[in-house]
Amino acid sequence: MNIYDLIVARRTIRQFAPKPVPREILEKLVNVARLAPSAANLQPLEYIIVDDDGLKKKVFSWLKWAASIAPLGNPKPGHEPQAYIFVLVNRQIRQKMYEYDIGAAIENMALAALGEGIASAWVISIDKPRILELLHIPEHYELDAVLALGYPGQASVVEELTETCKKYWQEPDLTFHVPKRRLKDILHINKF
Repeated sequence: MNIYDLIVARRTIRQFAPKPVPREILEKLVNVARLAPSAANLQPLEYIIVDDDGLKKKVFSWLKWAASIAPLGNPKPGHEPQAYIFVLVNRQIRQKMYEYDIGAAIENMALAALGEGIASAWVISIDKPRILELLHIPEHYELDAVLALGYPGQASVVEELTETCKKYWQEPDLTFHVPKRRLKDILHINKF
């Protein structure tokens, strides 16, 4: 699949198959994050892979999923993520304006994961104090986000965003629907 098709196909997945993600793939994902653009090339981001079963269980309980459709959108028992990659900011390197780095790094990981057949969910609603303690993260690091990963356990489809269809929803069969604005509604050429 070429990069355009990967980008078009990428959707957030919150139900995962009970199949481990190989560590070598997780390390490849961190490598593509490392190579993402970085403002002023300061490279303040670092990463923690969590694939240990005991740690995964604790981490899972400290994440919030798809608040507007909770609890239906939460991963069901047996469909939890199989790995996590936490994104940290080393504040000794950069104090602010690192959000662009994070976005680029996470998108690189999500696309590379999909290229390996692995689904992802970018989660920012996390119990930071507990995870900081659990993972022994030093004080000069900021925990920003986590990419939850696993082989897909649900389908996700794009719908046209309309006045009556603005929020995402999930069907009982776990199919996830995501409304998106049409290209013609957001594209302006040469003038507004």
